Amino acid sequence: MSHRLDKVSSLIKEEMSLIFLHKIQDQKLGLITVTNVKMSPDLRHAKIYLSVYDREKRKEVFEKINELKGLIRSELAGRIQIRFVPELHFFIDDTLDYVEKIEGLFKKIHESDNENNGQ
Repeated sequence: MSHRLDKVSSLIKEEMSLIFLHKIQDQKLGLITVTNVKMSPDLRHAKIYLSVYDREKRKEVFEKINELKGLIRSELAGRIQIRFVPELHFFIDDTLDYVEKIEGLFKKIHESDNENNGQ
């Protein structure tokens, strides 16, 4: 990835975090974290990965954020100095779920090994 893409991704990640913290203050959404931003090479599209603390509300939160996409983009436009404000595409980041699943498998393996060694 080029240096410019990295800088723009980092800037958008920081500003999106502030937008969710200060502007999108809906208690129903709960805790939302911007985990990653990936820019297209032409800087016209931004893939924004979000982590939602409450697993049961993920679908509801994702739908609400997509409804607010225009508001979020216009807020971002007022915060950054860039020729074109990218089109925003939101994705749920399920990396933590994957990590928990792998840790659970390791724990099962460890417990199984302890049982076999004890016999």
